[in-house]
Amino acid sequence: MHLNEIIKQKPNEVIVAVVRRHPLTYVPSVLLYVVIGLIPIVLYFFIKQFSPDILANNYIGAIIILIFSAFELSVALFFYSSFLVYYLDMIIITNDRFVEVSQRNLFSRSVSEFNLYKIQDVTSEIVGVIPTLFNYGNITVETAGEGENLTFHAIGSPHELRRQIVQLADENRKMNHEELSEVNEAHV
Repeated sequence: MHLNEIIKQKPNEVIVAVVRRHPLTYVPSVLLYVVIGLIPIVLYFFIKQFSPDILANNYIGAIIILIFSAFELSVALFFYSSFLVYYLDMIIITNDRFVEVSQRNLFSRSVSEFNLYKIQDVTSEIVGVIPTLFNYGNITVETAGEGENLTFHAIGSPHELRRQIVQLADENRKMNHEELSEVNEAHV
């Protein structure tokens, strides 16, 4: 999926960063699916070792292999679905706005965006030994108005990204202030 399918860029808008969760945060899911995927293989060798006569029966052996194959295909499907949710959950930062794409499951996605000049405060934090070693943490963005704070979890290099967001917000505020001044002068 291309980013142009998710957001419609304005004429002078440039994508500055596309941020996803740190890959290390997906490793437990991978390990879980590998362990679950090994269950039928272990059971097959267990049955073959202790009860080979069950597999010798053509019908029962075929049914067991069919059930194990269906189980493995289901695990592969759930793994693929889990990976898509991980991969499509992202933050797109442009020179004009902040777009959060939240992929809840395979067929549910929400896209929210706000202009960078509305950003009041950006906080980054890294908590724990593993996040500190691999440099990932959380970013909280506070916006002006009634909107709630946006928190993004397990983002790589959160302190550097925070600095970049603050710099882009300041530049965007200056640019919007200049445009408003020009519009006001034109009306006077």
